[in-house]
Amino acid sequence: MKYVAEFRQPELIHKLAGEIRRTVTKPWTIMEICGGQTHAFMRFGLESLLPPEIELVHGPGCPVCVTPLELIDKAIAIASRPEVIFCSFGDMLRVPGSHADLFRVKAAGGDVRVVYSPLECLKIARQHPNREVVFFAIGFETTAPGNAMLVWQARQQGIRNFSMLVSHVRVPPAITAILSSPGNRVQGFLAAGHVCTVMGYWEYEPLAERFRVPIVVTGFEPVDLLQGLLRTVRQLEAGRHEVENAYERSVTREGNRPAQELIARVFEPCDRTWRGIGLIPDSGWRLRPEFAAFDAENRFPVGDIQTQESSVCISGLVLQGRKKPHECPAFGTSCTPAHPLGATMVSSEGACAAYYRYRRSL
Repeated sequence: MKYVAEFRQPELIHKLAGEIRRTVTKPWTIMEICGGQTHAFMRFGLESLLPPEIELVHGPGCPVCVTPLELIDKAIAIASRPEVIFCSFGDMLRVPGSHADLFRVKAAGGDVRVVYSPLECLKIARQHPNREVVFFAIGFETTAPGNAMLVWQARQQGIRNFSMLVSHVRVPPAITAILSSPGNRVQGFLAAGHVCTVMGYWEYEPLAERFRVPIVVTGFEPVDLLQGLLRTVRQLEAGRHEVENAYERSVTREGNRPAQELIARVFEPCDRTWRGIGLIPDSGWRLRPEFAAFDAENRFPVGDIQTQESSVCISGLVLQGRKKPHECPAFGTSCTPAHPLGATMVSSEGACAAYYRYRRSL
C-alpha cells in the first residue's frame, strides 16, 4: 500500500532504531503529544527496540480524554431531552460522566446518534425540522476546521434547529502548561503531524526557544516515529532546542491557511478546562458572538450542573507524563475498557487503553 508499506519496512525500522542506540549517551524523557502516536509505538512494538536511556511518556493529545467532565455531564443532560437528536463521534458515547454515559442515555430511549462527518448533522436537521439537533464538537486543531464549516454552513443555509456543544482545545498552550509545571520531566516533544498539517509549526518555535526543548513534528507510521525520535535525541545530545519537521510529506511551516482562516472566522480563543488537568489559559476555542445562536450551552439550561470525578483514576497525571497507566491501582482491575473509570481507558487514542490492549512489559 503506497504511503503506508514504505513506512513500515523492517529494514528501515531496525536501521533507525540502531542509529538511536548509537546516538544516546544519557537518559532522556521524551513525550509524544498525540494518543495516536502512543498507540502506534505500542502496536508496532517500537519501544522494545529502543535503548533503556529513552523513556517515552504520553501526552494530553487525545481529544476524548481531555474533554472535561462538566461537558460530558452537559452532553448527557442535553441528550436526555425528548426533543433532542444528539450527534457525536462514536468514542464519546462510552466516556464516563459523573453518573452515566451517552450509551446509557441511548439505552434509556434517548435519540443519540453516531456520525462520521460533522456535516451529517445538517442533513439530520433538515430531515427533522421539529426537533433540535445537537453536535458534540470536541477535538484539537484537526477537527476544528470541519466543525467550523458545520456552523458556517448552518448559518448560510438558515438552519435554525441545530446547535453545537463546543469543547475544542489547542496544543501549544498544553505544551506550555506541561513545561511550566514544577513536576515536569519532559525534555523533548514529538509533535502531532496531523495537528501541524492544519496549523503548521510556527506556533511551536517560541515554545522551543522559551523552554529550551526540541520539538520535532512527527507522523504516525513506525519509520515516521523513529525518525522523529532520532532527530529529537540528536538535538538533546547536542544541546540544541529547535523545531524540526520530520513529516514533510504532509506538513509545512505555515500549515493550511484557508483552514486556519475558517477557524478564526467561527471560533475565538478562550480559557478551557482539561479533564484531569484543570484550567489551561487560552487553551480552547469557543464560538464567536455572531454564532452564539448555534451554541448549545445558550440554547439549553445546563449551566448549574455539578460534577463528580472518580477519586481513584489518575488519568490527569498520565496525560501530563507524570505517571504511567500501569502505576494506577485501578489499571486492569476495577478499570478496564469494558468498565472504564476514566476517559484514557475508553478512548481509542487513550494511553491506558493502549497499555491494556497491547500489553507491553510493565
